Amino acid sequence: MPKFPKAAKKSVADAQLRRNLRHATTAIREKREHVVAEVPNWEDLRLAGQAIKDRTLRHLDHYLVQLEESLTRAGATVHWANDADEANRIVIQLTRAAGADEVVKVKSMATQELELNEALEEAGIAAWETDLAELIVQLGHDRPSHILVPAIHRNRSEVREIFLEEMGRYGAPAPDDLTDDPARLAEAARLHLREKFLRAKVAVSGANFAVAESGTLVVVESEGNGRMCLTLPETLISVVGIEKVVPTFADLEVFLQLLPRSSTAERMNPYTSTWTGVRPGDGPQDVHVVLVDNGRTKVLADEVGRQALRCIRCSACLNICPVYERAGGHAYGSVYPGPIGAILTPMLRGLDSPIDRSLPYASSLCGACYEVCPVRINIPEVLVHLRNKVVETEKRPTGWGIAMKVGGWMMGNGGRLGLALKGSELAGRILPGDHLGVVPLPGPPGAWTNARDLPVPPTQTFRDWWKAERGNHSNDKGEQR
Repeated sequence: MPKFPKAAKKSVADAQLRRNLRHATTAIREKREHVVAEVPNWEDLRLAGQAIKDRTLRHLDHYLVQLEESLTRAGATVHWANDADEANRIVIQLTRAAGADEVVKVKSMATQELELNEALEEAGIAAWETDLAELIVQLGHDRPSHILVPAIHRNRSEVREIFLEEMGRYGAPAPDDLTDDPARLAEAARLHLREKFLRAKVAVSGANFAVAESGTLVVVESEGNGRMCLTLPETLISVVGIEKVVPTFADLEVFLQLLPRSSTAERMNPYTSTWTGVRPGDGPQDVHVVLVDNGRTKVLADEVGRQALRCIRCSACLNICPVYERAGGHAYGSVYPGPIGAILTPMLRGLDSPIDRSLPYASSLCGACYEVCPVRINIPEVLVHLRNKVVETEKRPTGWGIAMKVGGWMMGNGGRLGLALKGSELAGRILPGDHLGVVPLPGPPGAWTNARDLPVPPTQTFRDWWKAERGNHSNDKGEQR
């Protein structure tokens, strides 16, 4: 992946993509505002969510051990994975042990982060996405572009074409008379997936929450596909990031109010599934939970950045972000796009690659993401924190760094500043421009002026204006002030 600015430039040039994103994010924002306004103690819920998450992160070692004990007591088998390779290897081994060459999947950000589908395919195991939006992305040989609505960059007509062209290659084909009516598209997906649900021996899920005291895992969804995956197969493998743990079942009361309103703009998710280990004769009889680190303990060690681990994957920050709305999710080069991705991805993956070093700058720092976050992650604070880290790790001087050093040297002395102001005055007289500002500049400065208005420098400096208006006053050292 190239740096974010280069990838975003390509996305911004796609008018259809911008229309799709604007329509979808605007609709979700407006619905969210309505359902949040119904809750008189919304800010109290946000504070409670923040407090629960912070307490859990402070004592994560304790709660993870408690979770393992509770899961084991309930009949589940717990596996620990340090990184993506280890987690994928565990899932492949468990699938083969079940005698299966395919799995059905509940929508899961964790498995996308680990690139589990690609690992399964390489091992000769087919992974079928069952969430409607994830199915669209998979059949379209595409990549997710949103946490909640992975196919947000597609419109109904595009989805129809994908279904007609691709469904027959992997199972039940779409009807020849398929239209772009949402009900017809959902029906085609349902018919295509039904045979996969009924024959699957193994299902793979994530979890929105994992309750330490009881070993209960929770998945919230809107379509019912998750319920099919969680109840029909003989083997269930749940891949869960270690930050998803909450201490008690009572804590779910807070998050099951915060999450649906912040994500799907609903008062309650249509399907909230909870399961606790194995129940003889009811549901999967071979239950496995893979607890994944994959950089999370490294994030936990960052006193400023650790708040990103509060994230409950609601996507409210994406829907409010002016940068995401125009650039889309693919420009972020990660399964986690938008403001939360701009901080979480570089902390999980490190700051070695160009795309990860550029992500902390993929923001206007307007602060809207912090205002809507249901668990009060101060994303702007972490963005600035990460920008500082990027600067500290620069191995060679950058144009921006050199410019700041020159600016600091110039402003550190009144005489030098006065000469610079005179130069600015001269530039204002000779530079071509109009009422909006200077025309795009050549060379490196053009990267700024091709997307922003650079005001024409004034033809009179502040010092000259002050002298004309107030007279020439000097301090004890004879310097003009």
